[in-house]
Amino acid sequence: MTKTVHYLKDYQAPAYEVCQTDLHFDIFDGHTLVRARLVVNPKRAGEPLVLDGSAQLLSLKIDGETVGFELDPANEKLTVRQVPSESFVVEVETRLLPSENKSLMGLYESGGNLFTQCEPEGFRKITYYTDRPDVMSKFTTTITADKKRYPVLLSNGNKTGGGNLSDGRHWVKWADPFAKPSYLFALVAGGFAVTKDSFTTRSGRKVAVEFYTAEADKPKVPFAIESLKHAMKWDETRFSLEYDLDMFMVVAVGDFNMGAMENKGLNIFNTKYVLADSRTATDADFEGIESVIGHEYFHNWTGNRVTCRDWFQLSLKEGLTVFRDQEFSGDRAGREVRRIENVRLLRQHQFPEDAGPTAHPVRPASYEEMNNFYTMTVYEKGAEVVRMYHTLLGEEGFQKGMKLYFQRHDGQAVTCDDFRAAMADANETNLDRFALWYSQAGTPVLDVSGRLKDNGDYVLTVRQSIPATPDMAEKQPMMMPLKVALLDAESGVQTAFGYQGGHVYEAVLVLEEAEQEFVLAGVGRSVVPSLLRGFSAPVHLNYPYRNEELALLLSHDTDAFARWEAAQTLYRRAVAANEYALAQGLPLPGHGGLLAAVGYVLRADVNPAFKTLLLQVPSEAECWADRNEIDPLRVHQAREALLDLIARTYADEIAGLLLNAQNQEEQGGGEVYEYDPDRAGWRALRNAMRALALRAEPETIDFIALEYDKMAKNMTHEWGMLSAANHHESDKRNGLLAKFAAKFADDALVMDKYFTLVGSSRRSDTLQQVRTALNHPKFSLENPNKARSLLGSFSRNVPHFHAENGSGYAFIAEKVLEIDRFNPQVAARLVQAFNICNKLEPKRRALMTAELQRIAAQEGLSKDVGEIAGKILA
Repeated sequence: MTKTVHYLKDYQAPAYEVCQTDLHFDIFDGHTLVRARLVVNPKRAGEPLVLDGSAQLLSLKIDGETVGFELDPANEKLTVRQVPSESFVVEVETRLLPSENKSLMGLYESGGNLFTQCEPEGFRKITYYTDRPDVMSKFTTTITADKKRYPVLLSNGNKTGGGNLSDGRHWVKWADPFAKPSYLFALVAGGFAVTKDSFTTRSGRKVAVEFYTAEADKPKVPFAIESLKHAMKWDETRFSLEYDLDMFMVVAVGDFNMGAMENKGLNIFNTKYVLADSRTATDADFEGIESVIGHEYFHNWTGNRVTCRDWFQLSLKEGLTVFRDQEFSGDRAGREVRRIENVRLLRQHQFPEDAGPTAHPVRPASYEEMNNFYTMTVYEKGAEVVRMYHTLLGEEGFQKGMKLYFQRHDGQAVTCDDFRAAMADANETNLDRFALWYSQAGTPVLDVSGRLKDNGDYVLTVRQSIPATPDMAEKQPMMMPLKVALLDAESGVQTAFGYQGGHVYEAVLVLEEAEQEFVLAGVGRSVVPSLLRGFSAPVHLNYPYRNEELALLLSHDTDAFARWEAAQTLYRRAVAANEYALAQGLPLPGHGGLLAAVGYVLRADVNPAFKTLLLQVPSEAECWADRNEIDPLRVHQAREALLDLIARTYADEIAGLLLNAQNQEEQGGGEVYEYDPDRAGWRALRNAMRALALRAEPETIDFIALEYDKMAKNMTHEWGMLSAANHHESDKRNGLLAKFAAKFADDALVMDKYFTLVGSSRRSDTLQQVRTALNHPKFSLENPNKARSLLGSFSRNVPHFHAENGSGYAFIAEKVLEIDRFNPQVAARLVQAFNICNKLEPKRRALMTAELQRIAAQEGLSKDVGEIAGKILA
């Protein structure tokens, strides 16, 4: 395996620009011929022309003449030493074998149809090209194929021509009027059903909307179309951004490494994020579809019209667009609940990444394999960085910055610094210190203390530190917003204070130093600070709250995140106390204070979706955050014991709330079981209460098994019942899953749910059932959705992945090596389950290390997996 490290500091602008790219695809049974015609202009004349490529090369010409070249297959480079000093034309012919391409990058076959995936470096699998994001070209694409087998031929931009050929073939030509990098190229060919609609922009242009799916899936498309139209309208209203082509097309494919891809005018989507109806998709699936549809559409401006200069700047488009899709989802279906869900995702997945051996900044300084930087840090932490701009500048200031960003950079490939400069210049403020968020990895820690002075002022002292990460030991303090309020310590009423010459109830404190004091004037009474409101910065915050103070925040704070965080802190403390008792062989604590808080939440008159979040105990990963010598099973047992205690203590209240949630969901008439945000909240609460009820009374599974068919009115109900029963040792659980699989055997996405249930079960025979599922007729290791469902869920299954005998580690290592032979991207995602290795207690650390060494020693290991395994072992 050739190891090449790419560094941000080594960036050089391209020596050649490609101002026009004309592609011709001749699709035949078994192979595809590609002819590329590139109009190239030297920017640094005299340098060799270096093209990226790994496809089978048939010919290469410059200005019509065959030329000599050097091929470096290991690094996917073709070099021509002698090229004209003025504009010239490169012609390349390649031969592709889409049906043999199991990597799902470049041009590949799925279900008899052809699809492309070119981000980040897939275009080089199609032809030889300067395959980098700062080379932006105008593309035309002509496709010819057998009309009967491939009746639909799609590519980027607008359709400009087409017709029939004499041999039963036909052709279509597409032209994209906007210059784009090669990673945004797309082609789709095959037999599809199309669902058509339209959207009229605010300037009065009518845009054709077309979704391409299998014929049987057409009834599941309407929600995705409505989501797209909502996103188009929202982007016009919130950001004054209008769609710019005559058509917007979406194609759904079941074999896809990612969630979706924002190719200009032709988005290619994983079926998971297009297809939905109430019988096959949960409320969470509907919400995920709306979010991802919005995300890919919003890329049209934040990613396509303005793209990234190099792959180190990936968060320029992804972090910004995740922020935009979060705002869209918040406006569509409950801003406060969506914000908490965003934070939970960040804490469960990105915070561990920041604390592990693969930690990297939002803008990485180096990489071996670019695919490995499609991470939670680049996406989710990147979105938090954008959100901090918004918090620091306010909505008006942020919009001024966005407007200047597009004015300066439309049609360009730019950097994170360019975005920061637009924000700073538009608001005439200095954001130089803020740049550290892009170059420093790790989650900052804020240690906060507060005191009331004799003169009635309240003083907050904030100490900032950033832990060492593998790439950097010493860190500088970073600029960040800390949103705060004060609550009266007796009544819980929010208290006014003086800050920066005003009389306010909430303030945004701007941190820039390792230690700072902030005076909140004229308080004059005992208060409890409400800190990090709205999760104003992606940090760990430590404040010495007493449990009574947390209970006050939980019951009185006006900020939903602060209320939820108070509950989460109480839960984490209780799990830690249980863990200590288990380690010492002591009786488990009674947790009277926590139980009182839970009782308050059960009785509180709050939004049902918010109540559901307040009752969720943090995951094991959140409970062991920032710790070493972790015994995962003990943390799991401590958490389970707490959940059991809550369920037993409030069995009657839980049963009453379960019935109330059912009644509330069914009120109001209409299609009760269809998705809408209000009913989704009641269904979420209902499922949460069902799971607690089964804990309190395990025999409830008999009722679930008896009433399953009657109660399974939609997939959210069905998923809730199966999830609650999934960990039960009874054969009734096996019977329920078998019935579920038989009922939906012909629905690939629902079968993904079945495999997720198998992989996530806490039953004693789970590993055996997972191995059996590998041979299920509806399972394929080559399908990323299936692999993620079964193996991904197992790798997050604490009691089984972290089994004391190491069997879970050995199993996942075995599958990593198997998948790596044909799809390194999926294998690399799976091997990241081992990131926790160096934080485990010694026995498990040794077992996991042995499996990582087995992976690293594998002959022919991909760069994708090799880079991650190497970093963990370093």
